[in-house]
Amino acid sequence: MTAFIENLIALTNAASPWLLLGLVLAGLMKTWLPQQHLQRWLGKPGLSATIRAAIIGAPLPLCSCGVVPVAMELHRKGASKGATLSFLVSTPENGVDSVTLSYGMLGPFMAIIRPVYGIFLAILTGILGEKLTEKDTQHATNYSCGGCCGNSENTRQVQAKTTTWEGVRYAITQLYDDMLGWLLIGLIIAGLVMTFLPSSALSDWGHGVFAMLFMLVAGIPMYICATASTPLAAALLLAGISPGTVLVFLLAGPATNLGTLGIIRKELGHRAFLGYIIAISVGCISFGLMTDLIVNLFQINISAQIQPEHALFPAWFNATCSIILVLLAIKPLRRQLLPA
Repeated sequence: MTAFIENLIALTNAASPWLLLGLVLAGLMKTWLPQQHLQRWLGKPGLSATIRAAIIGAPLPLCSCGVVPVAMELHRKGASKGATLSFLVSTPENGVDSVTLSYGMLGPFMAIIRPVYGIFLAILTGILGEKLTEKDTQHATNYSCGGCCGNSENTRQVQAKTTTWEGVRYAITQLYDDMLGWLLIGLIIAGLVMTFLPSSALSDWGHGVFAMLFMLVAGIPMYICATASTPLAAALLLAGISPGTVLVFLLAGPATNLGTLGIIRKELGHRAFLGYIIAISVGCISFGLMTDLIVNLFQINISAQIQPEHALFPAWFNATCSIILVLLAIKPLRRQLLPA
């Protein structure tokens, strides 16, 4: 039991600085990227709008349920179905908070390929969805600036500090609360794996197409955000499951859930729904196989990159960040520290 607690504390301390950094950046992204700009950029059908949607959605701090109302509003304001699907996949897949945490818990290799493949998966989904729906899609062509165009520079400067604090407050309250449950579960599982399972315990079956199909089937209906899935991914890697198989879970889990699937079918149509499922399934398996190929070809040691003792920051700084996160998780105390 002592070893488990020590491993849990080590994992938490290693992850905390990256999680705090990601939360702050995510909050700033939310408040400084107005939705009316998204509507204008994503309106026209075609490859360019689909690519823009994937790139714009990647850093935004929205999970697989939180992104749905934003994407549906964008579509109703004129965004193409391809761009809407691309935005729906890219936004919960990545997020600046999940990327920073991936670097801290999964190492630089996984932290790089995860958002890269997430963006490509979003583009693939958007392209296929638009191809399947191009015959029955009507697009609006008029857009509104939402009143932002008339704001003076002086007004923007006056509002800057307020907007920045609103973003940070959103990140350390609502966004943090949304991911906290799964984040704790992931850290506990990772601690248990480090304590009780040898590093190669699951290596005999945790690779190849069948293992990836299992991760895909498990991940598609699950409601889990990209940040909260990161400790679970670290636990799987520590247990000996291949990086490509873990990547399938990291891509499929945050990209969708049962609620999202139902809304896509209702709002965007049966063909868009079919394209969404096909693209995510084929894309996740393909990217997983490519990842294992790269790891084997270049002999990349993933396990060495995710050990908590290799944390970049000094121990006192990691522990301080962990204490801050613990205090923020206690809502009554947080309300005292962060008055409205």
